[in-house]
Amino acid sequence: MSNELRNFLALSYEELEELNLKAKEQRRNRVAAHKVQEDRLKYLTDEKRIKAVTVLFSDLEGRLHMLDYDKKFLIKSWDNLTFDGSSIRGFTAQRESDLRLAMDWGAFYWAPADIFGSGKVLVFGEVIDKDGSPYTADIRGVLKGFAEEQHKKEGYTLNAANEIEGFLFNGADAERRYHETGRFDYVNTGGYYHSLPGDPLRSFIDTAAEVQRSMGFQNEKDHPEVAPSQFEINYSYGEVVAAADQIQLYKLICRQVANKMGFTASFLPKPVVGVNGNGMHTNVSISKGGKNLFWDPKGEENLSKLGWSFVDRILTHANDICLLLNASVNAYRRLDPHFEAPNQIKASPVDRGSMIRIPIGNEKSMRVEVRSVGPDANPYMVMYSIFKAGLEGETAKIKNLRQAERYLPDNVYTALSNFKEAAWTTKLLGADVKGRYADLKEASADRCPRSLGTFVKAPEVQYHHEVYNQFLWNKF
Repeated sequence: MSNELRNFLALSYEELEELNLKAKEQRRNRVAAHKVQEDRLKYLTDEKRIKAVTVLFSDLEGRLHMLDYDKKFLIKSWDNLTFDGSSIRGFTAQRESDLRLAMDWGAFYWAPADIFGSGKVLVFGEVIDKDGSPYTADIRGVLKGFAEEQHKKEGYTLNAANEIEGFLFNGADAERRYHETGRFDYVNTGGYYHSLPGDPLRSFIDTAAEVQRSMGFQNEKDHPEVAPSQFEINYSYGEVVAAADQIQLYKLICRQVANKMGFTASFLPKPVVGVNGNGMHTNVSISKGGKNLFWDPKGEENLSKLGWSFVDRILTHANDICLLLNASVNAYRRLDPHFEAPNQIKASPVDRGSMIRIPIGNEKSMRVEVRSVGPDANPYMVMYSIFKAGLEGETAKIKNLRQAERYLPDNVYTALSNFKEAAWTTKLLGADVKGRYADLKEASADRCPRSLGTFVKAPEVQYHHEVYNQFLWNKF
């Protein structure tokens, strides 16, 4: 059909950024949900050039799912949207499959038409059980409830910023075809901070950064990383649910931009042995009334007592929650001490082998950096487990806890065993969701060789939860 016959919304990047920053400000200021809902429904009704609304939600493992609803239908039926939960791994059984989707109208995004298609807007959904309560396996909803409870009871705002590394590989379906090729091909063999203007890696980074900027990410810096063909695009911190949403959008943007350029953006923790892997360093802090509660100019490393107790609790539960932060067979290749691996259960201002680092900060930026997180982990699970453990977990009576010689697991089965045996993970997720998550991870692990060995095996890519190939999952 001729484009001349269509009249779908396609805004400039400058207009998109303005709209997204305005929505972000509403969310940051906690504008009442009913007021935001009213604004969004009026906008959708008035803006004739929008044809569809893409609703996003994540399954238990963190895989992003998207449904497009016709705009006119959504305006009439937004409060009665149902979907088949039995088709989503980790969600309901077939006999009780119906779930509802509610709109989180504050998490509303305008996206560039050249990347996402014209006439569409994005909004994150909340999964609702048949009885109207938040669905327990929708960890985004669990995180949101926890964050709202902390704000209501303590006045706390939970903040996070993530440094997400990825690889850019040749070919649009490099992960899906790995079982055929047995290799990933770099697009660039430079290194840290090195990429010539206009080369494939730099062009990809520039384009992805432009898309992020237009979607209100408030970029800070971007650059090639240590390994060949590796990248990192940094953006500003946000309230914890918004920060986790941005992780999902970041990976979606990178994958979409790469695909349009004939490449694959991969967030496997260790797709290539012999070079640095991908991490997702997670920087967290807590504020109250605009004041950073982790800052104390007289504290050790300028970190407050609250900050240090937060660190101690995470160190205590490090092995319990390791499977939540390192969620795949491939993730345990990254916890390799030969490549600055953050596999030591200790805290340090300088040692990059420590699970937790205390970066240099000031009254505004003081934070705790959890370095052991893989970029393929469910971002809502990561945020929830870190903040819940840091605020409500136990503190082990271990001599010199922050520098004790302890290590994270080097394989998924040890991590699974720790996760299953821990009383804390039952308290964190509930017995039902904990069991479902463990079953999913065990099913993936059992399809892969138990011994990691010295090269990446096809099954650890083929059956990885973020490699979107349902056909391959059925072939075993």
